Amino acid sequence: MFTGIVEEIGTVKQVRRGRHSAVLDIQAQKVLEDLKIGDSIAVNGVCLTVVSFGKQNFSADVMHETLNRSALIQLKGGSHVNLERAMPADGRFGGHIVAGHVDGVGKIIQTKRDDTAVWYTVQAVPEILRYIVEKGSITIDGISLTVAKVMEDAFSISAIPHTVQVTVLNERRVGDCVNLETDIIGKYVEKLLMPQDAVSGKDVPERKKQELTREFLSECGF
Repeated sequence: MFTGIVEEIGTVKQVRRGRHSAVLDIQAQKVLEDLKIGDSIAVNGVCLTVVSFGKQNFSADVMHETLNRSALIQLKGGSHVNLERAMPADGRFGGHIVAGHVDGVGKIIQTKRDDTAVWYTVQAVPEILRYIVEKGSITIDGISLTVAKVMEDAFSISAIPHTVQVTVLNERRVGDCVNLETDIIGKYVEKLLMPQDAVSGKDVPERKKQELTREFLSECGF
């Protein structure tokens, strides 16, 4: 698990591409301090497993599913990436619950300055937008951010100068694709409100449109 508080910006030294997969070689410093083979590192918000490392770099495999679901497929030598190690059990929870399992890719359609802050408007598909709420949390390229506005086909966030400077947001421009992970709590709540048959795993028709009412909550012990 991660928190969306980026520890450093790494540099992709090499992308070794296979037929349906890739291996990323990334130059870093801070995340290497206590690194071990098998550790998890969020790379632009995508949880990857370290398969090898040296004094100034580490390597991670990227499988077919991850390439299809994220913007990692666009990385090349020289690309900068946000890096965060998995949260230690005794660490501070500075952001929000981030699994490192990207829901999909969004596209930046507008950026504008608002005094010292910078607004980013990101276009996303309905399947992602349904879980995004105003003043809720969103992860963009591994950065924990607060949603400032939600529109029909996009949402906006307002980033403080510090966040822009210490992450790859500083390099993002209109037209760029970014990794998006919505707040995992909303997805679990939705799942629990749509019970499935324990054997088939299919939605139970008569309860599929169950409304959240005072009576329903009372029946469930609330």
